[in-house]
Amino acid sequence: MKKRLLIIDDEDSVREIIQISLESVAGWDILTASSGSKGIKIAASEHPDAILLDVMMPEMDGPTTFKQLQATVVTCDIPIIMLTAKAQPSEQKQLRDLGVAGVITKPCLPQELVDDICRILNWNQVIHN
Repeated sequence: MKKRLLIIDDEDSVREIIQISLESVAGWDILTASSGSKGIKIAASEHPDAILLDVMMPEMDGPTTFKQLQATVVTCDIPIIMLTAKAQPSEQKQLRDLGVAGVITKPCLPQELVDDICRILNWNQVIHN
């Protein structure tokens, strides 16, 4: 069965690049949201297999969005991977300590992104060309 992922990122170009990368490299169905609040609504109605969540967003940041998703019965079981431009181990540890499935540093190459998601979520990777 084809995986469905939700990308929550306030930057249009980042969402587009990640969406195109995941669709072309992995063949996954991709949903997108431009804010934490929109992402929460989409996650509740669509229940994706996983969420890629940007850390730094206006209004509601990634950690706040993550906590709200975890606090809701409908979305609390969806694995969430944080996307961050912060590469410091201490900053990444703070994110992992929230209880996220993993942390991926931006920017990343399309194949590396798919590999990282599969590794973090323990998914078998299927290559689509």
